[in-house]
Amino acid sequence: MNLISGIDVTGSALNAQKTRLDIVAQNIANAQTTRGPNGLPYQRKIVSFETELIRRTEGSPTSAGLQSVHVSGIRNDPTPGQRVYDPQHPDAGTDGYVTMPNVNMAFEMVDLMTASRAYEANLSVVKNSRQMALKALEIGK
Repeated sequence: MNLISGIDVTGSALNAQKTRLDIVAQNIANAQTTRGPNGLPYQRKIVSFETELIRRTEGSPTSAGLQSVHVSGIRNDPTPGQRVYDPQHPDAGTDGYVTMPNVNMAFEMVDLMTASRAYEANLSVVKNSRQMALKALEIGK
């Protein structure tokens, strides 16, 4: 039983969830940004994950490989933002409407909690693997 490869797989999941947390935080921070560098309202970003098969070191074609996860891409959510009537807003059009970012705070909070719990679960796996390795070393004493 190789604990190090299991920790490596969990480490890749930790990195993926950290990226997801960063993107969710960016979405929340820009929930009211009506004009970005390109002159348009902020577009919500979505993180996509992908599994990656890791070859086993034994080289046996029948042995199953480990699967890790990594971020395959970060893309903009194409959903249009809500139009709000606010003629006093500096980004209002001639009709008085402002196009807001397409960030839904309820969705972002759910994504934040889900990513946080997944990160905590993977961190728990790393801690338990470390404790198992230490206990295995104590057996040999």
